[in-house]
Amino acid sequence: MAETSLTKDSPISIVGAGVFGLSSALHLSQAGYKNITVFDKQPYADNAYSTADGADAASADFNKVMRMSYGEEIEYQRLAFDGIKTWNEWNKQIRSSNPEDLPKGLKPSDLIWNNCGFLRMSIDGQLSAIERATLANMTREGLRHTQFVLGDPEDEKRARSHFREGEWEKKSDPFGRKKQGKKLVGVFDSTAGFVEASKACTWVMHLCQKNGVRFVLGERDGQVASFIKNSTGRTVGIRTASGAEYQSEILILAAGGWTPSLFPPVSSLLETTAGSVAYIQLPPKDQAPDLWDKFSPENFPVFAYGGWSKGHGIGGFPRTDDGIVKIGYRGTKYSNYEDVQDPITGKKHRISVPKTRYWPQPYDPAITKQAVDAIKEVVKEAMPELTAIGITGCRNCWYIDSLDNGFLVDYVPNDDGMLVCSGGSGHGFKFLPVLGREVVKIIEEPEEKNAYGKLWQWRTKENGPKNGLEQGETGPRNWKKQVMATKEDWQFRENPTL
Repeated sequence: MAETSLTKDSPISIVGAGVFGLSSALHLSQAGYKNITVFDKQPYADNAYSTADGADAASADFNKVMRMSYGEEIEYQRLAFDGIKTWNEWNKQIRSSNPEDLPKGLKPSDLIWNNCGFLRMSIDGQLSAIERATLANMTREGLRHTQFVLGDPEDEKRARSHFREGEWEKKSDPFGRKKQGKKLVGVFDSTAGFVEASKACTWVMHLCQKNGVRFVLGERDGQVASFIKNSTGRTVGIRTASGAEYQSEILILAAGGWTPSLFPPVSSLLETTAGSVAYIQLPPKDQAPDLWDKFSPENFPVFAYGGWSKGHGIGGFPRTDDGIVKIGYRGTKYSNYEDVQDPITGKKHRISVPKTRYWPQPYDPAITKQAVDAIKEVVKEAMPELTAIGITGCRNCWYIDSLDNGFLVDYVPNDDGMLVCSGGSGHGFKFLPVLGREVVKIIEEPEEKNAYGKLWQWRTKENGPKNGLEQGETGPRNWKKQVMATKEDWQFRENPTL
């Protein structure tokens, strides 16, 4: 690769103000780069990444899982642990701030990281190979004491002294399986929990702005229409929907689910897919105090019911401050293929794109009946007290998956003016505090790749499964082949009383 003439004053453009773009901007600014501009078509300065106020991207959400469990992928485990110190520091900084010094959407009482724990529950009565590998790597790193295997006498004994009185019983068996005479098998990760995604993005945007990073937002000013190339084909800037042009020494393409449609050559590595989310709004606290207490982060953990993408493919969270219990389904990762014109060559491609309110095609807020049925099955079995309420809302969260679930952070082959920073694959948010640190290393030393530079480099896979990418438009995950759930489907047929 040719050497760039990058200096601390060189213009750097970042396309995308989600977790990958924000983390890159933050660390570049901390490394002394002074001319950074982030572009995004969503008006995040106005809506504070709030989905209730119109934000519609994977990084905009109530909550995301903070987990350290990665099976044999010890590099991700280490990176997740690296981030905890910063998450804790951000909580302290927010808590010690004056209200007038915080950005819209944040108040001093907010915790953007909640260490409520993560229950990884088996539904087949045994620990999976991934769980065994996770425990082995935790042991290797001297962290085995943070993991509690349900039913293990030694771990159960440790739990009694590790957790406050009564907490272990509630969080290790939140679904009351022991009382029902059912097997309770799994692992409780005491280092894990959830982060409040929208508030965390708002906080990091605030930190970036304090460091001098500029944000150009909105469907005209912030939306990238095309890339500017020089005579050798090197990327040297962008042109927005308003017609404005911005020069760059390096352009970082961190557009999440919009990455392949902006840059179709990456579609052999990345595919946009939807995860399904259902919400259950608890009745007002004074009407259902027991439910508010049971599902509070103090008493209820983040959970995976047989794994996020195996078994039921169901996971969920404690209630929010507003009393919303969120349950997600990733048993099927839906694709949505449309005609996309390459902004560089003008050629048309069939590429999976996000089906959101920020895409030209009609926005469809419904989730699939397959997802609703899977979620209802778990709710009836594990949380029957919620069936009287039923599902009260839903959302499709359009992620960007890579062919192997690993990230892609590398220069485009034969173009040292563009670096793709994408491929979060549904597990990227927890790395908000530390991902950009590695991006800076990859930018500054592209030929001297460390473990992450090698792990995230541009790659291909000729044979075998590719995380569903090999199915393409003809596969069973295609959105157009799905049956959408109706609001009638949200309800449970036999509703017990609260």
